[in-house]
Amino acid sequence: MLTSLFILASTLLLIIPFKKKIFIPSVLTLFLLSLIHLLKTPIYFNLFHLKTFISDLLSNNLIILTLWISAFIVIASQKVFLIKNKDYYFFFLIIILAIILVLRFSFSNFLLFYIMFEASLIPTLFIILGWGYQPERFQARFYLIIYTVSASLPLLISIIIIFNSSGSLSLFSFYWGISISNQLINFWWLVTILAFLVKTPLYIVHLWLPKAHVEAPVAGSMILAGILLKLGSYGLFRLAHKFPFYNTTSSSAVVTLRLFGGVIARFICIRQTDIKSLIAYSSVRHIGLTTGGIISNTLWGWHGAFIMLIAHGLCSSCLFALANITYESTQRRRLYITKGLLNLFPFITFWWFCLRSCNIAAPPSLNLAGEILLITRNLSYSIITSLSLAIISFIAAVYSLILYTSTQHGQSPSFINSINLLTPRNYSISFFHLTPLILIILNLNSFSLWLWPYSWITTLNCRFKSVPYTKAW
Repeated sequence: MLTSLFILASTLLLIIPFKKKIFIPSVLTLFLLSLIHLLKTPIYFNLFHLKTFISDLLSNNLIILTLWISAFIVIASQKVFLIKNKDYYFFFLIIILAIILVLRFSFSNFLLFYIMFEASLIPTLFIILGWGYQPERFQARFYLIIYTVSASLPLLISIIIIFNSSGSLSLFSFYWGISISNQLINFWWLVTILAFLVKTPLYIVHLWLPKAHVEAPVAGSMILAGILLKLGSYGLFRLAHKFPFYNTTSSSAVVTLRLFGGVIARFICIRQTDIKSLIAYSSVRHIGLTTGGIISNTLWGWHGAFIMLIAHGLCSSCLFALANITYESTQRRRLYITKGLLNLFPFITFWWFCLRSCNIAAPPSLNLAGEILLITRNLSYSIITSLSLAIISFIAAVYSLILYTSTQHGQSPSFINSINLLTPRNYSISFFHLTPLILIILNLNSFSLWLWPYSWITTLNCRFKSVPYTKAW
């Protein structure tokens, strides 16, 4: 992990000698780092813990996902380098964001964890403002700042309370306590995890996500969908094993809101006419199931949530890349205008079909394994949730078919430039996103090995049914 940070920092020096030829070195560096982390991942659980840094299978896999997607962000933004649209600063922001995210998944100190959590917002804002499509990107910036920063300030107060109570902010210290009355404990917990719920995002406070996606360039959309939406879930993972009792008491309310919001978001998807907006709203459903699995405090739910994080990061990132490929050929993002791609280039239609199939958890995709585990776990809350889950799953298939048939079938408009579809970039982006989605399902055990140190969670939930958390410790 420290080696990767050193190499990423060193790539910034490439800007000086290779200012006009930084595209290939940046892509190769990110690919090399992701492969190094992949080869260093052991087949068993490992825990490398220093005073400041932590490296286990949970953080290591998310670092691999970050570096892997960052490489394809540069590839998908090839047009920025070809037309020299401030490519010098664009490359700098991508590398800075990659460094922040690697640190975010590596810090074991909760305060540093919070700082990196908020610092990732700054490069993302500059990418949206500098390379966005429309003047409305300034409104998207306002939405992004207001929703995320206002929700994260209570988290900073909670960090101060935790430090005053326990004297430590290490995520792996034996004891974390809080000195708050029992009447305020549930309110404190909901305020603490609110920053993570907004980042996931929770329905009601989700409006910043489609707004940012629509106005962001392809790099911004791939970063938001593939990496930044995982920050909230990662924070919930780390806090869940520190405060399992509080997590369990609030699970019913959060899951109910998630399922209710998921149903509404599915109906919103059906009436969307913008391709990027439709893909953005579909993320609310997947991450909603993930949040329900995390706060369930069961190994089954945690296993499914982690699988869904990896699957959603790969699938949604590629869908936004395909949407950008379509936009570069048609200069349109409307479903009722973009038609007939099957007549011009069937191979792009093949990638659309494969990725939309993965998005609705068709076999043999990694999404299928994650949804089986998460839906099974969410059904255990009550029988009413089965109706919501059935509606969510059915409507997800409906709007996926609408998106596929609207863009691929019909008569091709005369303004489509099919030459932009015939580039090696399009093949590589789709192939290297889809291949892990298919192959990883053959070795799902590697996604559950990080859970064995937390096997005490199930026993602890039973122990806390009648005993307050602070007294039980």
